[in-house]
Amino acid sequence: MEFLVITGMSGAGKSQAMKVMEDMGYYCMDNLPPQLLPKFAELCYESKKTLEKVAVVVDIRGGEFFGNLFSSLEELVQKGIGYKILFLDAADEVLIKRFKELRRPHPLTPEGSIIDGINKERIILKELKDRAYYIIDTSKLTIGMLKEEIYKIFLEGGERRRITISVTSFGFKNGMLMDGDLIFDVRFLPNPYYIAELKDISGMNVEVQDYVFKWPQTNIFISKVIDLLEFLIPYYIDEGKTLLVVGIGCTGGFHRSVAIANKIGEILKNNGHRTTINHRDLKR
Repeated sequence: MEFLVITGMSGAGKSQAMKVMEDMGYYCMDNLPPQLLPKFAELCYESKKTLEKVAVVVDIRGGEFFGNLFSSLEELVQKGIGYKILFLDAADEVLIKRFKELRRPHPLTPEGSIIDGINKERIILKELKDRAYYIIDTSKLTIGMLKEEIYKIFLEGGERRRITISVTSFGFKNGMLMDGDLIFDVRFLPNPYYIAELKDISGMNVEVQDYVFKWPQTNIFISKVIDLLEFLIPYYIDEGKTLLVVGIGCTGGFHRSVAIANKIGEILKNNGHRTTINHRDLKR
């Protein structure tokens, strides 16, 4: 089992780092009291789910319990559970700016100055930073850049991280797809609803699919959408996005959008993208 301890300066990005680790398949726990580390690691090791990758955020939010961290880490070693430490840091002026932007006090000086809290925290964390296997300075990193840095470190062979694409059909008459990142309206296509033998069967059926795809504009549309998505996907990945929701909408979400969402999803899968296909209104 891979056991990672995420720690570092308050405001340096530990919470964001934990979210990235979750996206990478790590089982994550935030703000675990240090004295519970050995027991938590044992539970993970003995889990029926066979957890292979675990990440735990431990920092000075543990208050008086933080002093137990080194003895807990030593207990991990005695139990045969190896661990590595990821330490996130940032320049003092950057940390001060982040605290001010969030209008939050430093956890060590809730009624005092931010810089005094930062100075105290650096003293407390010095030995922990010296023990860290990985150190990331987030001073000049956006969230997307931090994600990229973590993926470079923890993905085997430096594999480029992947994005999940959810292709979802829906009907406009039932409301907009609220979580859609990209919305395509296919109501310009001839509607099978007005064909008596097709009215009551969905776009999951070959008869409707044959009707929808017999029109030249349908295939031209799909080709252009795929070209657009292939262009955009690398930029969404660089920006740090892990889920891209592509909405395909028609009037009722029963005929055209279903058939086209299936086709676009199939093409994306064949192109090597991690893709799911969903039909929001198919059973309405």
